[in-house]
Amino acid sequence: MEIEKIDDVRFRLSRGSQQGMRTDAVIYASDALMDKIRRDHTLQQTMNAATLADLVGDVRIMPDAHEGYGVPIGTVFASDAETGIVSPGSCGFDINCGIKLIKTNLTEEEVRPRITQLSDALFRNVPSGVGSRLDLGLSASDLSKVAHEGPRYLIGKGFGIEEDIEHTEEKGCMEGADFSKVSQMARSRGQNELGTLGAGNHFLEVQKVERIMDAGTAKAYGLYEGQIVVMVHTGSRGFGHQVCSDYLRLYEEYRLRKSITLVDRELSYARIGDREAGDYLGAMKCAVNFAFANRQIIMNSIRKAFEETFSKSSDALGMELLYDLAHNIVKLEEHEVDGKRRKLYVHRKGATRAFPKGREEVPRKYRGVGQPVLIPGSMGTASYILVGREGSMKETLGSACHGAGRVMSRHQAIRDIPASRTFESLKQKNVEIRIRTRKLVSEEAEWTYKDIDEVVRVVDRAGIASPVSRNLPVAVIKG
Repeated sequence: MEIEKIDDVRFRLSRGSQQGMRTDAVIYASDALMDKIRRDHTLQQTMNAATLADLVGDVRIMPDAHEGYGVPIGTVFASDAETGIVSPGSCGFDINCGIKLIKTNLTEEEVRPRITQLSDALFRNVPSGVGSRLDLGLSASDLSKVAHEGPRYLIGKGFGIEEDIEHTEEKGCMEGADFSKVSQMARSRGQNELGTLGAGNHFLEVQKVERIMDAGTAKAYGLYEGQIVVMVHTGSRGFGHQVCSDYLRLYEEYRLRKSITLVDRELSYARIGDREAGDYLGAMKCAVNFAFANRQIIMNSIRKAFEETFSKSSDALGMELLYDLAHNIVKLEEHEVDGKRRKLYVHRKGATRAFPKGREEVPRKYRGVGQPVLIPGSMGTASYILVGREGSMKETLGSACHGAGRVMSRHQAIRDIPASRTFESLKQKNVEIRIRTRKLVSEEAEWTYKDIDEVVRVVDRAGIASPVSRNLPVAVIKG
Protein backbone atom coordinates (compact mmCIF):
# COMPACT_ATOMS: atom_id res chain seq x y z
CA MET A 1 0.00 0.00 0.00
CA GLU A 2 1.13 3.57 -0.65
CA ILE A 3 0.75 6.05 2.19
CA GLU A 4 0.93 9.71 1.26
CA LYS A 5 2.51 11.98 3.86
CA ILE A 6 0.48 15.20 3.84
CA ASP A 7 2.51 16.99 6.53
CA ASP A 8 4.24 16.17 9.81
CA VAL A 9 1.01 15.02 11.54
CA ARG A 10 -1.21 13.78 8.67
CA PHE A 11 -1.04 10.80 6.32
CA ARG A 12 -3.49 9.68 3.63
CA LEU A 13 -4.56 6.31 2.31
CA SER A 14 -6.29 7.15 -0.97
CA ARG A 15 -9.34 5.23 -2.13
CA GLY A 16 -7.18 3.53 -4.73
CA SER A 17 -5.09 1.84 -2.05
CA GLN A 18 -7.40 -1.19 -1.97
CA GLN A 19 -10.10 -2.44 -4.31
CA GLY A 20 -13.54 -1.49 -3.06
CA MET A 21 -12.54 1.59 -1.05
CA ARG A 22 -15.25 4.23 -1.46
CA THR A 23 -13.47 7.06 0.31
CA ASP A 24 -10.02 8.15 1.47
CA ALA A 25 -8.68 7.70 5.00
CA VAL A 26 -6.68 10.33 6.87
CA ILE A 27 -4.40 9.19 9.67
CA TYR A 28 -3.26 11.69 12.30
CA ALA A 29 0.20 10.63 13.44
CA SER A 30 3.85 11.59 13.60
CA ASP A 31 6.53 9.52 11.88
CA ALA A 32 7.26 7.79 15.20
CA LEU A 33 3.61 6.95 15.82
CA MET A 34 3.07 5.83 12.24
CA ASP A 35 5.93 3.38 12.68
CA LYS A 36 4.02 1.81 15.58
CA ILE A 37 0.68 1.90 13.73
CA ARG A 38 2.22 -0.13 10.90
CA ARG A 39 3.06 -3.03 13.26
CA ASP A 40 -0.43 -4.51 13.52
CA HIS A 41 -3.48 -4.62 11.22
CA THR A 42 -4.54 -1.01 11.79
CA LEU A 43 -3.85 0.13 8.23
CA GLN A 44 -5.58 -2.89 6.69
CA GLN A 45 -8.60 -2.34 8.92
CA THR A 46 -8.58 1.34 7.96
CA MET A 47 -8.81 0.48 4.28
CA ASN A 48 -11.53 -2.04 5.07
CA ALA A 49 -13.52 0.64 6.90
CA ALA A 50 -13.32 2.84 3.80
CA THR A 51 -15.19 0.14 1.83
CA LEU A 52 -18.35 0.62 3.90
CA ALA A 53 -21.38 1.83 2.01
CA ASP A 54 -22.55 5.43 2.03
CA LEU A 55 -19.96 7.06 4.25
CA VAL A 56 -19.90 10.86 4.25
CA GLY A 57 -16.37 12.19 3.90
CA ASP A 58 -13.14 10.45 4.83
CA VAL A 59 -12.45 7.84 7.45
CA ARG A 60 -10.39 9.48 10.20
CA ILE A 61 -7.83 7.58 12.29
CA MET A 62 -6.54 9.00 15.59
CA PRO A 63 -2.85 8.95 16.66
CA ASP A 64 -3.51 6.38 19.41
CA ALA A 65 -5.03 3.94 16.89
CA HIS A 66 -4.43 0.20 17.10
CA GLU A 67 -6.04 -2.97 15.81
CA GLY A 68 -9.60 -3.58 16.95
CA TYR A 69 -12.76 -5.50 16.03
CA GLY A 70 -13.58 -4.70 12.39
CA VAL A 71 -12.20 -1.17 12.41
CA PRO A 72 -9.23 0.15 14.40
CA ILE A 73 -9.71 1.49 17.89
CA GLY A 74 -9.27 5.18 17.15
CA THR A 75 -11.67 5.35 14.17
CA VAL A 76 -14.12 8.13 13.31
CA PHE A 77 -16.52 8.12 10.35
CA ALA A 78 -19.98 9.39 9.53
CA SER A 79 -23.04 8.31 7.59
CA ASP A 80 -26.08 10.28 6.47
CA ALA A 81 -28.86 10.39 9.05
CA GLU A 82 -31.55 9.35 6.55
CA THR A 83 -29.83 7.24 3.92
CA GLY A 84 -26.75 5.91 5.68
CA ILE A 85 -25.80 2.95 7.87
CA VAL A 86 -25.14 2.05 11.48
CA SER A 87 -22.36 -0.42 12.39
CA PRO A 88 -22.23 -1.97 15.90
CA GLY A 89 -18.61 -3.13 15.58
CA SER A 90 -17.63 0.42 14.62
CA CYS A 91 -19.04 1.63 17.92
CA GLY A 92 -17.42 -1.14 19.95
CA PHE A 93 -18.26 -3.76 22.54
CA ASP A 94 -17.76 -1.52 25.57
CA ILE A 95 -20.43 1.00 24.60
CA ASN A 96 -19.74 4.41 26.16
CA CYS A 97 -16.47 3.39 27.65
CA GLY A 98 -15.44 6.84 28.81
CA ILE A 99 -13.64 9.13 31.22
CA LYS A 100 -14.84 11.09 34.22
CA LEU A 101 -12.67 13.66 36.02
CA ILE A 102 -13.46 14.94 39.50
CA LYS A 103 -11.73 17.98 40.94
CA THR A 104 -10.80 18.59 44.58
CA ASN A 105 -9.46 21.60 46.47
CA LEU A 106 -6.72 19.43 48.00
CA THR A 107 -3.04 19.71 47.12
CA GLU A 108 -0.51 16.92 46.78
CA GLU A 109 1.10 18.01 50.06
CA GLU A 110 -2.22 17.52 51.86
CA VAL A 111 -2.93 14.12 50.30
CA ARG A 112 0.49 12.42 50.44
CA PRO A 113 0.44 11.75 54.23
CA ARG A 114 -2.92 9.95 53.85
CA ILE A 115 -2.45 8.33 50.45
CA THR A 116 -2.30 4.77 51.84
CA GLN A 117 -5.54 5.27 53.76
CA LEU A 118 -7.19 6.95 50.76
CA SER A 119 -6.08 4.21 48.36
CA ASP A 120 -7.48 1.54 50.67
CA ALA A 121 -10.81 3.38 50.92
CA LEU A 122 -11.09 3.78 47.16
CA PHE A 123 -10.20 0.12 46.56
CA ARG A 124 -12.81 -0.90 49.13
CA ASN A 125 -15.58 1.42 47.92
CA VAL A 126 -15.28 0.78 44.17
CA PRO A 127 -15.47 -2.93 43.24
CA SER A 128 -13.03 -3.77 40.45
CA GLY A 129 -11.89 -6.73 38.40
CA VAL A 130 -13.52 -9.34 36.19
CA GLY A 131 -17.03 -10.15 37.41
CA SER A 132 -17.05 -7.35 40.01
CA ARG A 133 -20.54 -6.69 41.37
CA LEU A 134 -22.22 -4.20 43.69
CA ASP A 135 -25.63 -4.80 45.21
CA LEU A 136 -27.34 -1.41 45.37
CA GLY A 137 -30.75 -2.96 45.89
CA LEU A 138 -31.90 -1.83 42.45
CA SER A 139 -34.80 -3.75 40.93
CA ALA A 140 -35.41 -4.70 37.31
CA SER A 141 -37.69 -1.67 37.13
CA ASP A 142 -34.84 0.52 38.42
CA LEU A 143 -32.54 -0.87 35.72
CA SER A 144 -35.08 0.08 33.06
CA LYS A 145 -35.26 3.61 34.43
CA VAL A 146 -31.45 3.86 34.49
CA ALA A 147 -31.36 2.71 30.86
CA HIS A 148 -33.87 5.40 29.87
CA GLU A 149 -32.83 8.26 32.17
CA GLY A 150 -29.15 7.66 32.97
CA PRO A 151 -27.60 9.28 36.06
CA ARG A 152 -30.51 11.70 36.55
CA TYR A 153 -32.57 8.81 37.91
CA LEU A 154 -29.80 7.89 40.36
CA ILE A 155 -29.31 11.47 41.51
CA GLY A 156 -32.95 11.35 42.53
CA LYS A 157 -31.97 8.43 44.75
CA GLY A 158 -29.08 10.32 46.38
CA PHE A 159 -26.18 9.30 44.12
CA GLY A 160 -24.86 12.76 43.34
CA ILE A 161 -26.01 16.32 42.75
CA GLU A 162 -27.84 18.12 39.95
CA GLU A 163 -24.68 19.96 38.84
CA ASP A 164 -23.16 16.60 37.86
CA ILE A 165 -25.65 16.34 35.00
CA GLU A 166 -24.64 19.68 33.51
CA HIS A 167 -21.04 18.54 33.11
CA THR A 168 -21.80 15.17 31.52
CA GLU A 169 -21.86 14.65 27.76
CA GLU A 170 -25.48 14.50 26.52
CA LYS A 171 -26.34 15.51 30.12
CA GLY A 172 -25.95 11.82 30.85
CA CYS A 173 -28.92 10.69 28.77
CA MET A 174 -29.33 9.94 25.07
CA GLU A 175 -32.92 10.37 23.99
CA GLY A 176 -34.50 7.44 22.19
CA ALA A 177 -33.25 4.67 24.45
CA ASP A 178 -35.55 1.64 24.18
CA PHE A 179 -35.17 -0.98 26.90
CA SER A 180 -37.47 -3.36 25.03
CA LYS A 181 -34.66 -3.80 22.48
CA VAL A 182 -32.23 -5.04 25.17
CA SER A 183 -31.99 -8.81 25.63
CA GLN A 184 -32.70 -10.57 28.89
CA MET A 185 -29.08 -11.71 28.97
CA ALA A 186 -27.84 -8.11 28.81
CA ARG A 187 -30.27 -7.11 31.56
CA SER A 188 -29.07 -9.96 33.76
CA ARG A 189 -25.43 -9.06 33.22
CA GLY A 190 -26.07 -5.43 34.09
CA GLN A 191 -28.26 -5.92 37.14
CA ASN A 192 -25.50 -5.66 39.76
CA GLU A 193 -22.71 -4.07 37.71
CA LEU A 194 -23.59 -0.41 38.29
CA GLY A 195 -20.89 1.24 40.38
CA THR A 196 -18.13 -1.20 39.38
CA LEU A 197 -14.87 -0.58 37.59
CA GLY A 198 -14.26 -3.82 35.72
CA ALA A 199 -10.83 -4.95 34.53
CA GLY A 200 -8.53 -4.55 31.53
CA ASN A 201 -7.49 -0.97 30.92
CA HIS A 202 -10.21 0.41 33.19
CA PHE A 203 -8.92 2.28 36.21
CA LEU A 204 -9.45 4.83 38.93
CA GLU A 205 -6.51 7.18 39.39
CA VAL A 206 -5.71 9.90 41.91
CA GLN A 207 -3.65 12.48 40.02
CA LYS A 208 -1.84 15.73 40.67
CA VAL A 209 -1.90 18.59 38.19
CA GLU A 210 1.81 18.70 37.40
CA ARG A 211 1.76 21.54 34.88
CA ILE A 212 -0.71 24.10 33.55
CA MET A 213 -0.23 24.62 29.82
CA ASP A 214 -3.13 26.99 29.07
CA ALA A 215 -3.71 29.37 31.98
CA GLY A 216 -6.91 30.94 30.65
CA THR A 217 -8.70 27.65 29.99
CA ALA A 218 -7.36 26.15 33.23
CA LYS A 219 -8.96 29.02 35.14
CA ALA A 220 -12.28 28.38 33.39
CA TYR A 221 -11.99 24.70 34.28
CA GLY A 222 -10.96 25.39 37.89
CA LEU A 223 -7.53 23.75 37.58
CA TYR A 224 -4.20 24.78 39.13
CA GLU A 225 -0.75 23.27 39.62
CA GLY A 226 -0.41 20.90 42.57
CA GLN A 227 -4.16 20.25 42.67
CA ILE A 228 -5.44 16.72 43.29
CA VAL A 229 -7.98 15.36 40.81
CA VAL A 230 -9.46 11.91 40.26
CA MET A 231 -9.83 10.25 36.85
CA VAL A 232 -12.14 7.29 36.23
CA HIS A 233 -12.04 5.14 33.08
CA THR A 234 -14.79 2.55 32.63
CA GLY A 235 -17.94 1.92 30.60
CA SER A 236 -21.11 -0.14 30.33
CA ARG A 237 -19.49 -3.37 31.54
CA GLY A 238 -21.23 -6.65 30.61
CA PHE A 239 -24.49 -4.84 29.84
CA GLY A 240 -23.03 -2.97 26.86
CA HIS A 241 -20.85 -5.88 25.77
CA GLN A 242 -23.91 -8.10 25.54
CA VAL A 243 -25.86 -5.47 23.60
CA CYS A 244 -23.08 -5.33 21.01
CA SER A 245 -22.75 -9.13 20.85
CA ASP A 246 -26.51 -9.57 20.41
CA TYR A 247 -26.71 -7.15 17.50
CA LEU A 248 -23.59 -8.45 15.78
CA ARG A 249 -25.31 -11.84 15.60
CA LEU A 250 -28.53 -10.25 14.38
CA TYR A 251 -26.64 -8.20 11.77
CA GLU A 252 -24.97 -11.30 10.38
CA GLU A 253 -28.44 -12.66 9.67
CA TYR A 254 -29.35 -9.28 8.16
CA ARG A 255 -26.25 -9.39 5.93
CA LEU A 256 -27.16 -12.79 4.55
CA ARG A 257 -30.80 -11.86 4.04
CA LYS A 258 -29.87 -8.65 2.22
CA SER A 259 -27.01 -10.28 0.26
CA ILE A 260 -24.55 -7.66 1.51
CA THR A 261 -20.92 -8.30 0.52
CA LEU A 262 -18.25 -7.21 3.00
CA VAL A 263 -14.45 -7.45 2.92
CA ASP A 264 -14.68 -8.40 6.60
CA ARG A 265 -17.80 -9.78 8.31
CA GLU A 266 -16.88 -7.77 11.42
CA LEU A 267 -17.95 -4.65 9.48
CA SER A 268 -21.60 -5.71 9.50
CA TYR A 269 -24.16 -2.90 9.32
CA ALA A 270 -27.82 -2.11 8.83
CA ARG A 271 -29.34 0.70 6.79
CA ILE A 272 -30.97 3.63 8.53
CA GLY A 273 -34.71 3.19 8.17
CA ASP A 274 -34.59 -0.58 8.53
CA ARG A 275 -35.94 -2.04 11.77
CA GLU A 276 -32.57 -3.58 12.65
CA ALA A 277 -30.85 -0.17 12.61
CA GLY A 278 -33.50 1.40 14.82
CA ASP A 279 -33.47 -1.52 17.25
CA TYR A 280 -29.69 -1.34 17.67
CA LEU A 281 -29.74 2.42 18.22
CA GLY A 282 -32.45 2.02 20.85
CA ALA A 283 -30.47 -0.66 22.69
CA MET A 284 -27.13 1.15 22.27
CA LYS A 285 -28.56 4.29 23.86
CA CYS A 286 -29.63 2.18 26.85
CA ALA A 287 -26.02 1.04 27.21
CA VAL A 288 -24.78 4.63 26.83
CA ASN A 289 -27.08 5.79 29.62
CA PHE A 290 -26.10 2.77 31.75
CA ALA A 291 -22.41 3.69 31.41
CA PHE A 292 -22.99 7.31 32.41
CA ALA A 293 -24.94 5.98 35.42
CA ASN A 294 -22.15 3.53 36.25
CA ARG A 295 -19.58 6.33 36.39
CA GLN A 296 -22.01 8.45 38.41
CA ILE A 297 -22.24 5.82 41.15
CA ILE A 298 -18.47 5.38 41.09
CA MET A 299 -18.07 9.13 41.58
CA ASN A 300 -20.43 8.94 44.56
CA SER A 301 -18.26 6.15 46.01
CA ILE A 302 -15.12 8.21 45.41
CA ARG A 303 -16.62 11.17 47.23
CA LYS A 304 -17.40 8.91 50.19
CA ALA A 305 -13.82 7.56 50.24
CA PHE A 306 -12.45 11.11 50.41
CA GLU A 307 -14.94 12.00 53.14
CA GLU A 308 -13.87 8.96 55.18
CA THR A 309 -10.19 9.77 54.74
CA PHE A 310 -10.25 13.53 55.36
CA SER A 311 -13.27 13.76 57.72
CA LYS A 312 -14.84 16.51 55.63
CA SER A 313 -17.84 16.63 53.34
CA SER A 314 -17.26 16.30 49.61
CA ASP A 315 -18.56 19.86 49.24
CA ALA A 316 -15.92 21.11 51.68
CA LEU A 317 -13.31 19.15 49.69
CA GLY A 318 -14.40 20.87 46.46
CA MET A 319 -15.26 17.57 44.76
CA GLU A 320 -16.91 18.95 41.64
CA LEU A 321 -17.21 17.11 38.35
CA LEU A 322 -15.09 18.69 35.61
CA TYR A 323 -16.54 16.56 32.82
CA ASP A 324 -17.67 13.08 31.78
CA LEU A 325 -17.31 11.99 28.15
CA ALA A 326 -17.81 8.94 25.95
CA HIS A 327 -15.31 7.05 23.79
CA ASN A 328 -17.37 4.35 22.05
CA ILE A 329 -20.60 5.76 20.69
CA VAL A 330 -22.77 6.47 17.65
CA LYS A 331 -24.34 9.92 17.79
CA LEU A 332 -26.67 11.98 15.63
CA GLU A 333 -24.91 15.31 15.11
CA GLU A 334 -25.00 18.24 12.69
CA HIS A 335 -21.80 18.99 10.78
CA GLU A 336 -20.80 21.08 7.80
CA VAL A 337 -19.87 18.96 4.77
CA ASP A 338 -18.85 20.61 1.51
CA GLY A 339 -20.28 23.89 2.71
CA LYS A 340 -23.67 22.45 3.73
CA ARG A 341 -25.05 21.54 7.16
CA ARG A 342 -25.94 17.86 7.33
CA LYS A 343 -27.27 15.57 10.03
CA LEU A 344 -24.95 12.58 10.38
CA TYR A 345 -24.58 9.46 12.46
CA VAL A 346 -21.02 9.90 13.70
CA HIS A 347 -19.31 6.66 14.76
CA ARG A 348 -16.53 7.17 17.31
CA LYS A 349 -14.70 4.03 18.34
CA GLY A 350 -11.83 4.74 20.70
CA ALA A 351 -12.27 8.44 19.99
CA THR A 352 -13.79 11.25 22.01
CA ARG A 353 -15.82 14.31 21.13
CA ALA A 354 -13.72 17.51 21.10
CA PHE A 355 -16.11 20.37 20.37
CA PRO A 356 -14.74 23.94 20.34
CA LYS A 357 -16.06 27.04 22.04
CA GLY A 358 -19.45 28.32 21.01
CA ARG A 359 -21.12 24.96 20.37
CA GLU A 360 -24.39 24.63 22.27
CA GLU A 361 -23.50 21.02 23.18
CA VAL A 362 -20.65 22.34 25.35
CA PRO A 363 -21.69 23.02 28.96
CA ARG A 364 -22.55 26.68 29.49
CA LYS A 365 -19.70 27.12 31.97
CA TYR A 366 -17.14 26.09 29.32
CA ARG A 367 -18.82 27.46 26.21
CA GLY A 368 -16.47 30.43 26.07
CA VAL A 369 -13.35 28.22 25.90
CA GLY A 370 -14.42 24.82 24.58
CA GLN A 371 -15.21 21.31 25.76
CA PRO A 372 -12.85 19.50 28.16
CA VAL A 373 -11.15 16.57 26.40
CA LEU A 374 -9.88 13.98 28.91
CA ILE A 375 -6.98 11.85 27.67
CA PRO A 376 -5.63 9.15 30.01
CA GLY A 377 -2.12 7.79 29.71
CA SER A 378 -0.99 4.32 30.72
CA MET A 379 -0.36 3.06 34.24
CA GLY A 380 2.42 5.17 35.72
CA THR A 381 2.56 7.80 32.95
CA ALA A 382 0.99 11.22 32.44
CA SER A 383 -2.61 11.99 31.51
CA TYR A 384 -3.86 15.18 29.91
CA ILE A 385 -6.78 17.55 30.04
CA LEU A 386 -7.21 19.25 26.67
CA VAL A 387 -9.73 21.66 25.19
CA GLY A 388 -11.53 21.15 21.89
CA ARG A 389 -10.53 23.52 19.08
CA GLU A 390 -12.20 24.74 15.90
CA GLY A 391 -9.93 22.56 13.78
CA SER A 392 -11.67 19.46 15.09
CA MET A 393 -14.87 20.44 13.27
CA LYS A 394 -13.02 20.83 9.98
CA GLU A 395 -10.73 17.85 10.40
CA THR A 396 -12.32 15.07 12.45
CA LEU A 397 -16.07 15.63 12.88
CA GLY A 398 -15.33 17.25 16.23
CA SER A 399 -13.28 14.29 17.51
CA ALA A 400 -9.93 13.63 19.20
CA CYS A 401 -7.91 10.67 20.44
CA HIS A 402 -9.00 8.82 23.58
CA GLY A 403 -5.72 7.74 25.18
CA ALA A 404 -2.21 6.53 24.47
CA GLY A 405 -3.09 3.41 22.45
CA ARG A 406 -1.62 -0.06 22.80
CA VAL A 407 1.53 -1.16 21.00
CA MET A 408 1.75 -4.62 22.57
CA SER A 409 -0.84 -7.37 22.97
CA ARG A 410 -1.83 -8.46 26.44
CA HIS A 411 -0.38 -11.93 25.86
CA GLN A 412 2.95 -10.49 24.79
CA ALA A 413 2.97 -8.13 27.77
CA ILE A 414 2.40 -10.99 30.21
CA ARG A 415 5.17 -12.95 28.52
CA ASP A 416 7.73 -10.16 28.22
CA ILE A 417 7.11 -7.75 31.12
CA PRO A 418 7.44 -9.16 34.64
CA ALA A 419 5.09 -7.60 37.18
CA SER A 420 8.08 -6.79 39.37
CA ARG A 421 9.36 -4.35 36.73
CA THR A 422 6.13 -2.34 36.85
CA PHE A 423 5.94 -2.41 40.64
CA GLU A 424 9.49 -1.10 40.85
CA SER A 425 8.77 1.64 38.31
CA LEU A 426 5.68 2.77 40.22
CA LYS A 427 7.62 2.71 43.50
CA GLN A 428 10.33 4.92 42.03
CA LYS A 429 7.65 7.37 40.88
CA ASN A 430 6.05 7.31 44.35
CA VAL A 431 2.75 5.95 42.99
CA GLU A 432 0.52 3.84 45.24
CA ILE A 433 -1.18 0.90 43.52
CA ARG A 434 -4.09 -1.37 44.44
CA ILE A 435 -4.76 -4.21 42.01
CA ARG A 436 -6.66 -7.51 42.02
CA THR A 437 -4.20 -9.66 40.06
CA ARG A 438 -0.48 -9.42 39.31
CA LYS A 439 -1.18 -10.49 35.71
CA LEU A 440 -2.96 -7.19 35.06
CA VAL A 441 0.14 -5.28 36.17
CA SER A 442 1.99 -6.71 33.17
CA GLU A 443 -0.95 -6.33 30.77
CA GLU A 444 -1.27 -2.62 31.56
CA ALA A 445 2.40 -1.74 32.06
CA GLU A 446 3.45 1.63 30.68
CA TRP A 447 5.66 -0.01 28.01
CA THR A 448 2.62 -1.63 26.37
CA TYR A 449 1.32 1.78 25.24
CA LYS A 450 2.39 4.57 22.92
CA ASP A 451 4.01 7.76 24.20
CA ILE A 452 1.10 9.87 25.48
CA ASP A 453 3.11 13.09 25.12
CA GLU A 454 3.64 12.37 21.42
CA VAL A 455 -0.03 11.49 20.89
CA VAL A 456 -1.11 14.78 22.46
CA ARG A 457 1.49 16.69 20.45
CA VAL A 458 -0.10 15.37 17.23
CA VAL A 459 -3.68 16.41 18.07
CA ASP A 460 -2.40 19.80 19.21
CA ARG A 461 -0.32 20.30 16.07
CA ALA A 462 -3.30 19.26 13.92
CA GLY A 463 -5.48 21.90 15.56
CA ILE A 464 -7.93 19.33 16.95
CA ALA A 465 -7.45 19.89 20.69
CA SER A 466 -4.81 21.66 22.76
CA PRO A 467 -3.39 20.76 26.18
CA VAL A 468 -4.64 22.56 29.28
CA SER A 469 -2.89 20.51 31.95
CA ARG A 470 -0.52 17.58 32.27
CA ASN A 471 -1.33 15.33 35.24
CA LEU A 472 0.76 12.68 36.97
CA PRO A 473 -0.50 9.66 38.97
CA VAL A 474 -0.39 9.60 42.75
CA ALA A 475 -2.40 6.39 43.24
CA VAL A 476 -3.78 3.81 40.80
CA ILE A 477 -6.71 1.45 41.42
CA LYS A 478 -7.19 -1.37 38.89
CA GLY A 479 -9.23 -4.54 38.58
